[in-house]
Amino acid sequence: MTATQTLRVRELAALEEQHDAAALLARVWGASVLRPQIDPGLIRAFAHTGNYVAGAYAGAELAGVAVGFLAGDGHLHSHMTGVLPAYRGLDAAFLLKQHQRSWALERRIGEIRWTCDPLVGRNAYFNLHKLGAAVVSYLPDFYGPMEDGINRGSPSDRLAVSWRLGSPRAVAAAAGDPAPVPDALLQRATVAVARVREEPVALDMPGSGAPALLIAVPRDVEALRIADPELAARWRPVVREAMQAALAAGYTVTGISRDGHYVLEDRS
Repeated sequence: MTATQTLRVRELAALEEQHDAAALLARVWGASVLRPQIDPGLIRAFAHTGNYVAGAYAGAELAGVAVGFLAGDGHLHSHMTGVLPAYRGLDAAFLLKQHQRSWALERRIGEIRWTCDPLVGRNAYFNLHKLGAAVVSYLPDFYGPMEDGINRGSPSDRLAVSWRLGSPRAVAAAAGDPAPVPDALLQRATVAVARVREEPVALDMPGSGAPALLIAVPRDVEALRIADPELAARWRPVVREAMQAALAAGYTVTGISRDGHYVLEDRS
């Protein structure tokens, strides 16, 4: 598929489509046939009961899937969004999330939430800048042990993300005008976790006088988990400790730089 071709997103109502969705998510996460990332019957139940199940198509081929369910307080929980590698450069994830946003707004749902691995910097950039979402909390080992090809062998720490669909950031991002991290803020921020020859280095946590902190993550943790699993594993506790300490001290995650440094501003 070339960049000039377009993807189309629609809800998946047919049983065969829903089974295809489960198979795609298993491929993306490297899950086994016997233990899929999400059971196709559960996707069927979500769609049948009015929840969100949609796919992005390149012609007749399913390129990406998003699955979400309604929470007790009225927000939509976006449980999984996965895109095949061949289509990641064509904004398939962005199209899926914007379709999800429109779906929610049509139903007067003003917020979508989900979780993401804090070590995957490209996902964090997508969430915080391409979509205009915000981090609300850090969840250590949220899912417990996971056995898929991506998460196996690593504590399942997650960031809880809130997407306020009518916020200025979300509206601007939907129009293709995401807010970058200001260079001036990066220049005056204090480094709490540095990346030194790909190793995580924790520095002393500054006091409340620092207007902003930087917490580094690996440049590409997914590749690092394959090339050097032990080094990849060393990042988790360092980022966890720094992030939790900063949030407890009143800092708020306001973005992530293109080179993989979370920006936390003092909002205490």
